[in-house]
Order: sequence, then C-alpha cells, then structure tokens
Amino acid sequence: MKKILKTLVAGLLIVGLAACSSKPATTDPTATPEAGTTADKTVLKISATLDPHAKILEFAKPILEEKGITLEITVLDDYYIFNKALNDGEVDANYFQHLPFFNGEVEANGYKIVNAGGIHIEPFGFYSKTIKSVDELKDGATVIISNSVADHGRILSILEKAGVITLKDGADALNATVEDIVDNPKNLKFQEVKPELLTTVFEQGEGDLVAINGNYAIQAGLNPTKDAVILEQADATNPYVNIVAVKEGNENNPAIKTLIEVLKSDEVKQFILDTYSDGSVIPAE
Repeated sequence: MKKILKTLVAGLLIVGLAACSSKPATTDPTATPEAGTTADKTVLKISATLDPHAKILEFAKPILEEKGITLEITVLDDYYIFNKALNDGEVDANYFQHLPFFNGEVEANGYKIVNAGGIHIEPFGFYSKTIKSVDELKDGATVIISNSVADHGRILSILEKAGVITLKDGADALNATVEDIVDNPKNLKFQEVKPELLTTVFEQGEGDLVAINGNYAIQAGLNPTKDAVILEQADATNPYVNIVAVKEGNENNPAIKTLIEVLKSDEVKQFILDTYSDGSVIPAE
C-alpha cells in the first residue's frame, strides 16, 4: 500500500518550498550535527499548512542551516493527513495544529505522537458577505462552522462572549457543542463543512456568518482584525496554541530540540510580529 503522502498528491501544494527528499531524515537521538560541514548535516522533514506555518519555517530554515540542520518542508491543506503521516514515520514533525485538535486526534486514533513545543496563536474569526456587525444578524441566520469537533468549543465560546448565544453553566470552553447552548435568541442554525472549505463557502456568499480558522483566513487574503465581524480575543496564554508535533521518543532528539529553540527564538518571534502586524498571528510564550 502506497504511503499517504504519495497517494494524496492532489492535496499537496508545493509553493516554492522544498519537497520531500528521498534521503531519509537523520533522527538518531545520539547524532549531534556540527554546523558548517556538509557531511554532518541533519535533514528534518516537516509538513505544514502554507500560511503562517510554512512561511515561519521558511524564515527559520537558514538559521537552522547554520546549525547543521537542513529543513525539508512539505505543504498540505487537509488537516486529517498530517498526524497519520507523522505517526507512520513519513515525516519527522508537523506544524499546523492547535493543542486541542492534537489531543483529540491522539485520543481518537491512538497515534504515538507528542507535543514538542507551542509556537504561535491565530485568533479565530467570523466573516460575512452580508452583515458588518452581529447586531445585523437576522432571526434564523445560518452560521457555518468547521466540522472539526476540536473547534466547536472555541467557536461557541467566541459567540457567547459576543453576546450571541449562552452556554449552559459549567460548559467546558474547550469541549462545548451546540447541545450546550441554552439560549439562542436569534435562532441561529449551525452548518458544518470541512475546515479547508470554509473560505470557499465564504467567498460564495453562503451562510450569514462563517467561522474561519486563522491560517485559512490568512491564505485567502483576509485580514482578521479588519475583515472579521467577530474576532477572538487572544493572547499568549490562549489554550489554542499551535504546536510542533513529533513521534514519541523524538521530542528529545537534538535536531528536534534545536528546531523548537529556533522557532521560539527572539528572531523568529520578531519575524512573526513584523509579518503579521495586524495581530492575526502572535508568538506564544
């Protein structure tokens, strides 16, 4: 059976980024690469969504090269490919997901992968082609949301803070579902689609509100702080921090530890702040 990254060519976007090499990644925990000598280069294969993840990795790439690590980046857009490929050993790491999504994937599929470090946060936004404020929402309006259950609690919590719905007392902000809504004065209807289709349905004018993940909003040319009708209030303590994931046992690999150190470095943090000065991406602590 062909490997997942080879069979899903249609989902693979190579946009000026390095494709997977036939050369196996060096993930020997005893290997300590020395910068400056080609023979001692360590190759790390990492999959990521295009923006902001792959852009951040591209910035970090020459920094890692100086430390003896060659980064090979594969860009994907289907959330449900990444962790299986990592679990199957087709890449050394991935960088695309927030922590609740990761935890849900591990629990549901039994993946032997771990969180190697939190890098940044992307505030979640609600967008509309028909209204400019929540006050304009009509009775029976349709809200289109991700079919990723890991996003539901986040989406509903944002709507509650905006005064649109009320969740039952004690509802877990991370795990709430539409069943936890106790007050829905505008009789909102919720419709689910795949996360990667959210910007498409928005551009087609479907629904009254579309809740779009930060990376997809950015890729579609949306400015969350200017274009979102409702925007999540985010800071570096947000539980939806985007992480780098690796296989169990590789979190202490010297090359992986160096990757995390570079991605959390002041230089990369400043790149994030400068590139996403609108607040659509912020570094995690």
